[in-house]
Amino acid sequence: MTIDHDDSTDPTRAELSDFVTRWAQLFNDGDLAALDQLYEPGAISVPTAGQPMQGLARSAATAHLRSYGLPLQVDLRHCYAVGDIALLILDWSMTGTTAQGYPLDLHGSATDIVRRNEQNRWRYVIDNPFGTA
Repeated sequence: MTIDHDDSTDPTRAELSDFVTRWAQLFNDGDLAALDQLYEPGAISVPTAGQPMQGLARSAATAHLRSYGLPLQVDLRHCYAVGDIALLILDWSMTGTTAQGYPLDLHGSATDIVRRNEQNRWRYVIDNPFGTA
């Protein structure tokens, strides 16, 4: 039996692609309050390998990244969903001159976990932008 979870015609992949695009749009627009709504209350982010953050610390790490003033580019490479849980593999980058005036070239391959809630909306459970780093 072959199961292609990366089928571009799969409606779940389309939903997850829209979710990732929405996250990047909110980030690029600087709407951090709306961005926080895309996380479950107990969700973690791992902005530095081995240092997971929750709650206000997670939000502050996102705000710090946004303070560079550079747009985030994202590409959903793979998604694997089982029921209401999905693994996302994303390639992302932020490149240019920061608001502080220095050159920046950040990029990575994220391994993220999202879950569909009771309102049928995807939310981050684990946001791990540097994947296996």
